Amino acid sequence: MTTTQHTAAHAATGRLHGRLAVRSFLEGPELTAADLSMVLLVRENAENADRPMPTVTVTEIPQTVRDLAAVGIRSVKVFANSLYRDQQAGGAIASDSLMVRAIHAIKDTEPGMAVMTENCLCGHTDTGECHLTVGGRIDLEATAALIATQAVVQAGAGADIVGPAAMTRGATWAMRQALDEAGHRDVATMPHLIFDSALYEGYRTTMRATPASGARRPFQISPCSPEAAADTGLAFLDEGADMLLLEPGMLSVDILAALKRRTSAPLMPFSVSGEYLRLAPLDPATGQRDFRPLAELFTMLKRAGADRIITYAALDLARLRA
Repeated sequence: MTTTQHTAAHAATGRLHGRLAVRSFLEGPELTAADLSMVLLVRENAENADRPMPTVTVTEIPQTVRDLAAVGIRSVKVFANSLYRDQQAGGAIASDSLMVRAIHAIKDTEPGMAVMTENCLCGHTDTGECHLTVGGRIDLEATAALIATQAVVQAGAGADIVGPAAMTRGATWAMRQALDEAGHRDVATMPHLIFDSALYEGYRTTMRATPASGARRPFQISPCSPEAAADTGLAFLDEGADMLLLEPGMLSVDILAALKRRTSAPLMPFSVSGEYLRLAPLDPATGQRDFRPLAELFTMLKRAGADRIITYAALDLARLRA
């Protein structure tokens, strides 16, 4: 490059960055409310609400979803566990479960709000494990069958997208078959693609879903195994999944980018509880959280190919941009 060319390039760079109006004109699309899906952790009215993560009761859901719709948020991801648990996770398929009541409360208030659910047993077993056991061993067939039945119950209540979260092979296929046989062919499946992480503790404490064994979930992927993560995601799609949830969001960006090159299925990072607690720090003096670090993370995830981002901070971020 000649001196004249270098000078001209330098001047052009200055012109592109020198005026705010020009910088704004050239920026890509911003993070919007429509990019975000709100996490709802639902608790029974009688439970103690003093927990690390924000929760709602069924009676609080109508106002919450009206608030979400008012700022342009179009979907929610719902987690709801059983207050009383047993070895067979019977609460997971109860017709009057907390999840079923929560789905009805959302759809009765905002029929157009897309409802995504979680399908797992950790909030319904007395051990806090994601699976059923027989003779001390994991029973994958029984686990898949129960999760499939759970999905059918949720679909019957109005869920639009069900989400197998135990990370067990075969569960997505079993769920798809059960949904189709029950007449829910239009209900989508979104398996969770989960890395083992220390960032889930806020959720586990809030929802009382910590495994009694104290060990990591047996089927979650080591963060040192990106190839296994991508292969597992593609295997879920081969089983009939319509989209994928990736968690933790901030630690899955390489897998998000890799999968974006290999599938057209929607990919949705889930910004988990530890990200909310650390990247939306609470100011003790004001009681307010600073959501700017999360906004930066979500902008990066959108840039990397996220179709939507699931977060506990959806409503707060949407209000900041209103």
